[in-house]
Amino acid sequence: MKVRATLHLLVLTLLLTSCKAQDTPIIAEGAQLTLVAADYSFTEGPAVDKEGNVYFTDQPNDRILKWQADSGAVSTYMEPSGRANGLYVDHQGNLLACADEQFQLWQISPDKEVTVLVDGFGGKHLNGPNDLWVDPRGGIYFTDPYYQRPYWERKGPEIEEQRVYYLNPDTGEVQIAADGLVQPNGIIGSPDGSTLYVADIGDRKTYAYGIAMDGRLKDKTLVTSMGSDGMTLDNHGNLYLTGKGVTVFNKDGVQIAHIEVPQDWTANVTFGGKEQKTLFITAMNSVYTLEMNVRGIR
Repeated sequence: MKVRATLHLLVLTLLLTSCKAQDTPIIAEGAQLTLVAADYSFTEGPAVDKEGNVYFTDQPNDRILKWQADSGAVSTYMEPSGRANGLYVDHQGNLLACADEQFQLWQISPDKEVTVLVDGFGGKHLNGPNDLWVDPRGGIYFTDPYYQRPYWERKGPEIEEQRVYYLNPDTGEVQIAADGLVQPNGIIGSPDGSTLYVADIGDRKTYAYGIAMDGRLKDKTLVTSMGSDGMTLDNHGNLYLTGKGVTVFNKDGVQIAHIEVPQDWTANVTFGGKEQKTLFITAMNSVYTLEMNVRGIR
């Protein structure tokens, strides 16, 4: 009886701890969505550096902007920018850009010197790199959906498949990471490099893949029947999807929060600020911030 009572108490304690953890809000108490600026055409691609500054794009106006973590000020960082869309800061502090004007992947050094990392696949132009993530080894995963741009002369894709690709840091070669998707868009990986999340916005689904040592993706698993434009993760493993506001799912794929954004479309999201507890949201012509109880991951 004593053993049974002890087990019962242990189970009860675990249940209470679980409920308490789930009841803890991810948004800081009293925090409200704050408009940072609203004088753009279409904002995208927020990426945070090690100081907590956030870079984002205004693609129709062909420029990259920078939000300062210490002051909240926004300034133009680079113009023109190759029609940059998704951005990511690599382990060396370079800004990586999905520069879809010429269907390329760029590396922009801190002194703004541009190196073209990827300029096609199989002798053909890519569809238009959209979003990207850098794994712990420095390899780059990027999505390549097709969205017809008004500044392109071409009127159709050279590569029929819309895929996820991987720039292998060991070989310097681009390889197919995931196929069989309708229109892959948002992408983010776990900090330990074991899991890659891919949003197939064209099929309204988001998947998790296991990552093999050679960069191959395996064990495709449905996370939720909801697609996403851009997305991010917090330090509790919660996944943030965008579209109609920001929808947050826990590790089990259960929706735990929805953040309303007063725009028709929310394009992307990341964590910024010196402690990475500021949720930075790009939506239509605007950018917003929201203070959080959780932190972003790098």
